[in-house]
Amino acid sequence: MTLPFWIYFVVAGIVFSAIMAVRSAREERDEEHAWIEKEGEVYLERIEEERSKKREHVGSN
Repeated sequence: MTLPFWIYFVVAGIVFSAIMAVRSAREERDEEHAWIEKEGEVYLERIEEERSKKREHVGSN
């Protein structure tokens, strides 16, 4: 029982599509992780600035 040649192209297309979907999902996850990490650093810097302002304010009284 032989399969028509176009079935091989369809299967190859499905496999290629699956590989690309996994690859793009991984890239998107990595980009999102980097963005979250950057925003976390900005938030921590802001908290530290507020703490130092409070220390200066309390120290000057």
